[in-house]
Amino acid sequence: MHARPTYDVETVLAARAGDRDAIGELVRSHLPLVYNIAGRAMNGHPDVDDVVQETMARVVAGVSGLRDPERFRSWVVAIAMNQVREWRQARAATYAALDEALGMADAASDFAALTVTRLDLSGQRKEAAEATRWLDADDREVLALWWMEVAGELTRAELAAALETGEPHAAVRVQRTKGRLESARAVVRALAVQPRCPELAAAVATWNGVPSDLWRKRLSRHVRDCRACTGRLADLVPAERLLAELGLVAVPAGIAAGLLEAARTAAAPALKGGLLAKGKAAAGSALAAKPMAVTAAGATLIAGGAVVVQTMRPEIPPRQATPVIVSSSPVSSPVSSPTSSPRPSRKTTRSPYGRTVDQVDQAPPRNRPPAPLPRRPGGTVKIGGKHGYSRFGGAPSITHRGDYVTITGRGYVQVRWGILYRNRVGPFQPATWTGLKGRLFHVASGGGRRMDDEQAPGVTWMGSPETGFVRLPRGQQQMWQNEFYYLDGRVTLHNNESGTDIDLTIAPKTWQEVWGDISARPDPAKGIMRYGLTRDTGDDRAPVPQYVTRAAHPARVPQHSRV
Repeated sequence: MHARPTYDVETVLAARAGDRDAIGELVRSHLPLVYNIAGRAMNGHPDVDDVVQETMARVVAGVSGLRDPERFRSWVVAIAMNQVREWRQARAATYAALDEALGMADAASDFAALTVTRLDLSGQRKEAAEATRWLDADDREVLALWWMEVAGELTRAELAAALETGEPHAAVRVQRTKGRLESARAVVRALAVQPRCPELAAAVATWNGVPSDLWRKRLSRHVRDCRACTGRLADLVPAERLLAELGLVAVPAGIAAGLLEAARTAAAPALKGGLLAKGKAAAGSALAAKPMAVTAAGATLIAGGAVVVQTMRPEIPPRQATPVIVSSSPVSSPVSSPTSSPRPSRKTTRSPYGRTVDQVDQAPPRNRPPAPLPRRPGGTVKIGGKHGYSRFGGAPSITHRGDYVTITGRGYVQVRWGILYRNRVGPFQPATWTGLKGRLFHVASGGGRRMDDEQAPGVTWMGSPETGFVRLPRGQQQMWQNEFYYLDGRVTLHNNESGTDIDLTIAPKTWQEVWGDISARPDPAKGIMRYGLTRDTGDDRAPVPQYVTRAAHPARVPQHSRV
């Protein structure tokens, strides 16, 4: 079976054909990735803004000629890295001396400092961010890509493509960079101890206080051989876990607004004093420090939790539940935008179908039994697609970005949520339902708990103070452990994870199994924290899932359900 294309393919095909909304979606969804890669690879140099704008300008200008849409993300990252390398080459002869003269090596103005400040980091997360200052330019490029990989933003194949090498050699380069980062973390910790080890104090007597690759090598030798310094490293958490938890630094609002406007008009941005167009006479102004804003269009920074939540599209304010009218035919016209209305069918009699519940709902009292669950006709439900199998009875499980299941038939379906916050907490992209043919209802919620219920003091199934908490987009309902749906037709469910590690397990269920789940009496000893909730009204006015559409673009599904 051929793997179903991810949302990038569908969106790129539309962008390649000149769809301005699709071009804008590609710019918006990839801008944080490009900004964070360039920022870390360039150590936060003020010219990051120019390199990011030049990258996205080339993306907008070149997407129409892209031959292989499935490699769009790799193509974007490769352009970004090429722009970084061109910047380094252009800067090597002319700008390096000016950087030194103007103080651009100041550790207080680099991307590590921005990461620490904007994400309110402390402890080992702060140490890991500060350790990046001690790497050389080549290692910073590899680290910038690897950071995005462990955060779930890139695959290893995309990382290797950006490094212009095969995956085996990319793995070697990543391992080497990881080793240097670990030695840098050891140096950062040793230098932070007061009073310092006497031998270390003597070793840094001639150091100018600016982190560098050369001084990392010198100081790491001491730390490695010093019993006192080494003894302080026993509790270091693996770097990949820390990097995955740090999240993304928000894109400066000025960059985001300009690029989105340029994409809207399907024209490459006019770069104001773009780096690659600057002559030597402009070098001084090119190196002037630029202000960095923290709030980006379409991004929310959660201080303390190191979480950046990016909305899938500009959101529509929540509204009261209203009927969504569609054709009674199993197929209706695709939805082209969040604000479009369903088109009337001239061939069929129209009838109400579904009720949108695209707003936050409150948890019912724990000891309130669910309302009776209407019994809908049973049948056979088949599940296929790009997925693996879980430990829950071998049910299909979608555990990576781009995984999906296609569900066909008539009957009840359970979607079991797993938020693996101990592995990775970061941007949250909701799962989406696409290509709906027929009807789909959200009939009940159960599993013995909502995911925001406490499993220990201060700890929920959405996170902990130690790891940070997943934050849902505005207007999204809080998920329960088990969400139950009733399908009469065909639909595809996509895992769009980005940052937060999400596992979704999908399994057919009978009415009896659904009712048994939601009606189970609370029993903390068995992990049942509350009764479930019946959502089904038993007719066509029953609620539909959030993020559902008859169109087939997983990442372009508006939060406000349109079926």
